Amino acid sequence: MPFSFAQEPAFEAVFERHFGEIYGFLCRRVGRDLGEEMAAETFARAFASWSRYDASRGAARPWLFGIAANLLRAHRRTEARRLRALARTGSDVLAEGNEEPPERPLTRAQTRQLAAALAGLRVHDRDVLLLAAWADLSSQEIAAALHIPAGTARSRLNRARRQLRAALARDLAAPDAIALREALDG
Repeated sequence: MPFSFAQEPAFEAVFERHFGEIYGFLCRRVGRDLGEEMAAETFARAFASWSRYDASRGAARPWLFGIAANLLRAHRRTEARRLRALARTGSDVLAEGNEEPPERPLTRAQTRQLAAALAGLRVHDRDVLLLAAWADLSSQEIAAALHIPAGTARSRLNRARRQLRAALARDLAAPDAIALREALDG
C-alpha cells in the first residue's frame, strides 16, 4: 500500500511526542552529534514505513525505540571502546552538555567503575539495561522495541542488573563503590 499524505498529521503527532526521548536516549549512547543523526534516521525510517505500521500493535514508542536500537547495533564497537576509555579516564566527553545533570552526580571514580561494569556486560544485556535505565522503558516496551519475548527482556534485565551489582561490589571497601551501589539501587 503506497504512502498517503492523509497519514502525515498522525505521524507528525508521533514525531512531536517521541522525538525528544528518542533523541535523548541516542545521545546518551553515542553523543550529541551522532545521536541527532541517528534520531533523524530513526524517524526517517519510521516515516518511510509508516503506511505499514500496524496500530493494533499498540503505542508507537516501543516501535520507535526498536528502530533506534537497530541503528545502534551498527555502533556497538564504538560504544564498547568508549566505555573502556571512560573506565580508564572517568571523563565522558560525549555526554558533557548532552543531558540534564543527574540528581546525584557520580564522582570520576564512580563513573570509571560504572563504565567498566557496563563494558563488561554482554551487548544484548547492556541494550536491555540501558533501555530501562536511560529511556525508562518497561520490560514489555523493551521486548517490543527489540522484537524479543517479554520473558527474555525481563531475564536479560535481571541478569544485567545482577552482573552490574556484582561488578560494582568487587571492591566493597571503597567508599565510591558503596555510594555508587546506593545510587543505582535508588
